[in-house]
Amino acid sequence: MSPPTPARLWRTLRRLRGDQARAQLRHRLRGAPAPRPWVGEAPELGVQAPRAPFLHAPPHARYEGEGTFDLLNREVEFRQGIDWDYTEEGPLWAFHLHQFDYLRAPHLDPRTRTALLLDWIERHPRGVGWLGHPLSLRTMNWLKLLLTPGAFDLNEATGRFLRASLGQQLQVLAARPETHLLANHYLSNLLALVFAGIVLDGPAAERWRGLQAALRVELAEQVLADGAHFERSPMYHALLLEAVLDLANVAAASARTPEGLEETLRETAARMLGALRVWTHPDGRIALFGDSALGIAQEPATLERYAAALGIAVKEPARDGLLERARFVRLAAGPFHAIATFGDPSPDYQPGHSHADALSFELSLGSQRVVTDTGVAEYVRGAYREASRATRSHATLEIDGRDQAECWHSFRVGGRPRVELLHAEPDRVAEGTCASWATPQVVHRRRFRVDERTLQILDAVEGRPHRVRLTLPLAPGLEPELSAEVARLRLPEGRRLEIALPRGVGWRVERRLYFPEFGRVVERAALVGEGARLPSSTWLFRFASS
Repeated sequence: MSPPTPARLWRTLRRLRGDQARAQLRHRLRGAPAPRPWVGEAPELGVQAPRAPFLHAPPHARYEGEGTFDLLNREVEFRQGIDWDYTEEGPLWAFHLHQFDYLRAPHLDPRTRTALLLDWIERHPRGVGWLGHPLSLRTMNWLKLLLTPGAFDLNEATGRFLRASLGQQLQVLAARPETHLLANHYLSNLLALVFAGIVLDGPAAERWRGLQAALRVELAEQVLADGAHFERSPMYHALLLEAVLDLANVAAASARTPEGLEETLRETAARMLGALRVWTHPDGRIALFGDSALGIAQEPATLERYAAALGIAVKEPARDGLLERARFVRLAAGPFHAIATFGDPSPDYQPGHSHADALSFELSLGSQRVVTDTGVAEYVRGAYREASRATRSHATLEIDGRDQAECWHSFRVGGRPRVELLHAEPDRVAEGTCASWATPQVVHRRRFRVDERTLQILDAVEGRPHRVRLTLPLAPGLEPELSAEVARLRLPEGRRLEIALPRGVGWRVERRLYFPEFGRVVERAALVGEGARLPSSTWLFRFASS
């Protein structure tokens, strides 16, 4: 990746909100917070049990015992005691070590859970575990386990010790929420603090509970009217949905829940469940738009069952299959199930999890994924991170070798494309345009149409590009037979898919990388077409049994 120029920095920084920019300056000047000791009595539990059991640990986080952790498909064994300052697998792995999701695995015995927790308290007085995001997720995990009968092996003294540590951690979080980042980080901070304010009792808990007003403001901004989280990542949407359900769970079990909060949480969760359905393929798993990977968040069906146990029903978007504010459209007819994005990097002031992927799509035939987004392998700056965000890695069109958005470093976006959703008839038709940041005078127009027998995609380029590149990344295991401008795929169960490719460009099969999970890199085939111009062209997907 090229170093940032003054112009790139300006294109990036000018999008920040004023309060966010000031918070970033304070954050850089102050550095990491220094935890202050908890003074006074340890907070007591004010809730004895949740309304419904909390969910178990997600599949990506496992503690294998004997100091061995398997997180994000990277196994690390600590032979001489757990090194809580370990960072050799990168900051994301370290975050997950300190979030303690693995502590919720049902196979762990109470003594093991208690020993891990006490070891962290005694041996990690400062460091990465005290940053806002792991602080938020860890305190929620510990509190959920405190409300789960038999989860810990605590006597009266160790129970007080644990609750005093929770008080100290929450005190740090309340003093330094991540207003320099905002978006999902800040929302997670508020969810954790209000959760603690409801679950715990005492003066500090009352202050944390009072943050429910700020939480409602963030929920109103971050969860759009169509139910989608405004970062437009199905993975982060599902992670936040679980946290909203967790808070609704304890809110229903407490007499101290602020008036109206439970209703807000239930209504928000219902809309989020509806949006998640638009992002879910027939195989029951999420699409991989933006920074999304499988195995991190709970599966959609698991979240729906959890919501149902709380009496929360799914609220579909106003028009089934259309996320009008997030600008995603589901097109489904016969065996075809396509999900297309017409969004630009979002939110404007914090698009770190966005990719240069406008007008791209994923496609399933029945339960078989055929066209897939690239996913994400890691957040460390480098070739994998760059590949996951680049326009060439998505099922869309690249103009003059330039990305639609100016993605740089690990989470930065400078120049932004102009993207519009012009027309949508969910399950049938969708049309939109994209003008890339680097070639604003050239407009890519794409129209999808699906019926029971075919999926048709019409591409047109308005303007004078020097060169265009079309990419169709395929699911692993699908090897196209390419003949002139027709590609044929053999699918499971003896089925075949024939793709009539756009004319006027040279087609080839390339080997590309696919990141379905963090820490997992898979090679797969992609159809790539390049040409000098593309005034108008058509893709036609035909499905038939052999």
